[in-house]
Amino acid sequence: MIIVTGGAGMIGSAFVWKLNEMGIKDILIVDKLRTENKWLNIRKREYYDWIDKDNLKEWLSCKENADKIEAVIHMGACSATTETDADFLMDNNFAYTKFLWNFCAEKNIKFIYASSAATYGIGELGYNDDVSPKELQKLMPLNKYGYSKKFFDDWAFKQKNQPKQWNGLKFFNVYGPQEYHKGRMASMVFHTYHQYKENGYVKLFKSYKEGFKDGEQLRDFVYVKDVVDIMYFMLTNDVKSGIYNIGTGKARSFMDLSMATMRAASHNDNLDKNEVVKLIEMPEDLQGKYQYFTEAKINKLREIGYTKEMYSLEEGVKDYVQNYLAKEDSYL
Repeated sequence: MIIVTGGAGMIGSAFVWKLNEMGIKDILIVDKLRTENKWLNIRKREYYDWIDKDNLKEWLSCKENADKIEAVIHMGACSATTETDADFLMDNNFAYTKFLWNFCAEKNIKFIYASSAATYGIGELGYNDDVSPKELQKLMPLNKYGYSKKFFDDWAFKQKNQPKQWNGLKFFNVYGPQEYHKGRMASMVFHTYHQYKENGYVKLFKSYKEGFKDGEQLRDFVYVKDVVDIMYFMLTNDVKSGIYNIGTGKARSFMDLSMATMRAASHNDNLDKNEVVKLIEMPEDLQGKYQYFTEAKINKLREIGYTKEMYSLEEGVKDYVQNYLAKEDSYL
């Protein structure tokens, strides 16, 4: 049996979809559904059982249950970069992850968990995952969320008792189906699509940094279908333990993303950006904390044998918009 924490969230539920696609149904989904529409993410999925995250420790304390587990995929966490309660973040993103690490180490099974590109901060030290733990410790996250993720990454490298294989995944800007419950934390593709449908245009921030034109701030946007394919590769292959960037390795601008989204939504490749993009001022509280460039170094990922070509921005956005966002049933 495979445990997927955060199994009703965006990446977690997409990974359950991937497992189902590969014929795997012996899955324990761990999450809190609350009043959000996360339950819709797993409505079409086949799995063994679901339990509340707060009950997992008790469930695993039963030897009969614990002995069934073959791997833990830990996508459950507070992923809001705007969360201000540091104690809440440390409990959810650090302490809970330590518990799962120790369980996997004791059982000698694989442990794959969500780190984040937010650990890189503003990117002053680059976005390289193939460096020593000492170098990774120098990273300076911009927010408490990023720090909670970095804190666990640093802790993991210090442990003598380790799972059979452990992989911390630094997700860059993930977009795609299953993100509909995330509200303001949903991807720019999601928000652009709905802005365009409602208003006929999209709003982008002006630039406040030399060398970057308005709307030309750069991010590494990665499609969720690529993300879960990489995760499945790591689950089913013997992969070197450590931290891995999960991105395309190619930064693209918000202007590129917005135009790709609106062109896919309108089925019109000739849209003029001057007619469908409005530039707005960036809030002052963001101006000093804003990343103008992120780009995953993915050499390490390629070196472990993951050679599949990823979706280009235009391909991923088109699939997401036309096969999901524009459909009555927008779920995987």
